[in-house]
Amino acid sequence: MSKTALLQTSLDFPVRRGKVRDVYDFGDEVLLVSSDRISAFDWILPSGIPDKGRVLTQIAAFWFEKLGEENHLITVDVDKMPCLDGLDASVKADLAGRSTLCKKSEVFPIECIVRGCLTGSGWKEYQKSQTICGIELPAGLQESVRLETPIFTPTTKAEEGHDENVTFEQMCDIIGTEAAVELRDRSISLFQRGAEYAASRGIIIADTKFEWGMRDGKIILVDEVLTPDSSRFWPADDYEVGRSQKSFDKQFVRDWLLASDWDRQSVPPQLPEDIIEKTRAKYIEAYERLTGAEFPWK
Repeated sequence: MSKTALLQTSLDFPVRRGKVRDVYDFGDEVLLVSSDRISAFDWILPSGIPDKGRVLTQIAAFWFEKLGEENHLITVDVDKMPCLDGLDASVKADLAGRSTLCKKSEVFPIECIVRGCLTGSGWKEYQKSQTICGIELPAGLQESVRLETPIFTPTTKAEEGHDENVTFEQMCDIIGTEAAVELRDRSISLFQRGAEYAASRGIIIADTKFEWGMRDGKIILVDEVLTPDSSRFWPADDYEVGRSQKSFDKQFVRDWLLASDWDRQSVPPQLPEDIIEKTRAKYIEAYERLTGAEFPWK
């Protein structure tokens, strides 16, 4: 593969690195650079997926415009970012397509999870207790079934380790009832609108995660929105209740790791080239299906 994954950026500004993003602080603004890092089973893998960061950035930008929700986005055009003036052209080229300049906000310490289908950890819990995050569901539901109405299952945002499920009442205690109600209602509304549009493009959004921040006294949408990293995307033409589904994300990576002899306790192995290529193609397919446009960095 001629494409090279960008695993890390090193701009001369204060930086904080997440699993995927390098976050640069410019005072009142923040630059989010989505790398091509990929994680699985709580490990960042040594291999990246070329252009994955660009897919995530461009899908999020598409949704910010499509949904019309007040948000943190200023621009995804590196030529319109004064903070990058004077950078070497090759460095700027690496940042193109994967950089988001945003308004800084005070981010709520809650991840707003909305579930539209019975899958993942929710399906595992349902099999044991007929609940998801303590919310009772009807008996006899099958794996991957669409829920009658989407359910809201918030989690805390952990700096280290796993996020923890919290009840809505606990969320109210953490951020206040008024903010909690607004975040819940806006998250469910966004999910429903996004899922309806995605369905028209042949994609089922099974569940997703939203994050919100406070800026100038208003609650705004932040982080990434309805991407293959923050959501489960399923191809509608292969959907079948009663089994796990194919997905538009790192399914090939997870399946390969599960079939390998990696013990999940030590440094993960390098991914084979064909797994990298298949995963990259899935991310790009998600972008093209959703937007109806050809991916610009093919």
